[in-house]
Amino acid sequence: MTLRVERRDDGVALVTLDRPERHNAIDPDTAEALTATWHGFRYDESVRAVVLTGTGDRAFCTGFDRSADIPQPASPYSVDDPLRSIGPKSCDLWKPVVAAVGGMACGGAFYLLGEAEFVIASENASFFDPHTSYGMVSAYESVYMAQRMPFGEAARMALMGTAERLSARRAYETGLVTEVTAPGGATAAALRAAAVIASYPTEPVQGTVRALWAAQEATRAHALSLAPHLIGPGNLPPAAQAHRFASRTDEHRLR
Repeated sequence: MTLRVERRDDGVALVTLDRPERHNAIDPDTAEALTATWHGFRYDESVRAVVLTGTGDRAFCTGFDRSADIPQPASPYSVDDPLRSIGPKSCDLWKPVVAAVGGMACGGAFYLLGEAEFVIASENASFFDPHTSYGMVSAYESVYMAQRMPFGEAARMALMGTAERLSARRAYETGLVTEVTAPGGATAAALRAAAVIASYPTEPVQGTVRALWAAQEATRAHALSLAPHLIGPGNLPPAAQAHRFASRTDEHRLR
């Protein structure tokens, strides 16, 4: 299993990405499991709030697993995105989700962070978007982050690629993160917050979640609809991407 789900007695479900050997990167099986989990929670009245995290302290999630083979249509205007439905809102789940981040969160991880109600991070967390470094368009990721952060911060993270990483403290200052804990403490803090939310009547909570998202839904939906048409023509050919990925280094500035 690449995804663990624990239903707790306090009405909180703990969902854990469980591929530490791959930095909790998402392969097709994990993507399918996430989609099924969010759909399942819609009908599970015992779950009133959710905490999403990753196994280990090295990474929350490093996006899509590049070792997985995803065949694509020949037309650049028919891109199939394997991560498009991995987030709770994409699956029409309006129960609150709190993300707990330790270690790296990058690339496709923003599909998950972008659809959480709020994010709590350990001091060792870092955030970055490697797409441009690898010859890829950051479309969905940039849309999500532009709605969670000041525009300049989202633009800098997307355009600087692997050269810079956002520290947990800087992520807190920009509003991407709502709380910073000691190393290893993000999940416990998220569980405490989710337990409070789960203790309230679930209908008003879900209505409040829906109202919050309605405030930005039109802009988000329009921007996401443009993403596939930017990715196809803008991405380098797969072989060129693979070459850039293979020649990557770990050199970066943490700010």
